[in-house]
Order: sequence, then C-alpha cells, then structure tokens
Amino acid sequence: MSLCVASAGVIKTLAVAAFTLAWTHSIEKTEWQEDWRVTPQGLELITARVKGSGAGMEPAPEARLVDGWFQWPVTRPAQREVLLGNSGLAGEWQLCSGGNCRSLSEIVGHAIGAQPTTLTSCPD
Repeated sequence: MSLCVASAGVIKTLAVAAFTLAWTHSIEKTEWQEDWRVTPQGLELITARVKGSGAGMEPAPEARLVDGWFQWPVTRPAQREVLLGNSGLAGEWQLCSGGNCRSLSEIVGHAIGAQPTTLTSCPD
C-alpha cells in the first residue's frame, strides 16, 4: 500500500504502510501525534497521543500516561480520506515514517500555506 498526499494540484505518492501525523496545537502549543495505517479500505487511525491537555486537547478517558504522553487506542472505521487544514499559527503538519519526519511542504515540494492537504490510500 502507498499513501497519496495531495495539495494545490500536486499529488505525491509515499511508499509507506504506516505513518505518524504530528503537529502543535495553535493555542495551547501542545504536541499531538496520531499513528495511522494505510489499508485497502482507507486510512485507519490506530493510536492518538498528546503531550498534555488544554482547550480542545483533552486526552480520551482511557488514556494512559506513557513517557510523558497521554496515549490511547482509537477504534473507528478506516477513513476514505483525511483532510488537513493549516491555520498558519502553529507550524506545519509533520508526517513521520521510518524514524524520519518531514513537513507537508517538504513532501509536496512547495509551501502549503493555507491550502488544505488530503491524505488517501493510493489506488493500486
């Protein structure tokens, strides 16, 4: 499986079966991460974690503190697509795989700015 990253008319294909989305909350300045898996049914959110709490950043009731992060499993159906917005107030989304993290701008090859980015499971 591969991940397709689309923004402002550019589509990049990443040969990854799993990835982590990482960002910083624009108000709380708190780190947030989500682990995703690329499946034939779409993108499946596996685990979420936050490095604290605050407005709109509350850990799930079942969260456990692991190495300074509130972490919890997520169980919901795979998503056909994940749409990412960018407020411009907290830096860019980071996509991590294999121990390497890159901003969405690095991945698509141009500044994302306020443009939305869509993540999907690439068709084979």
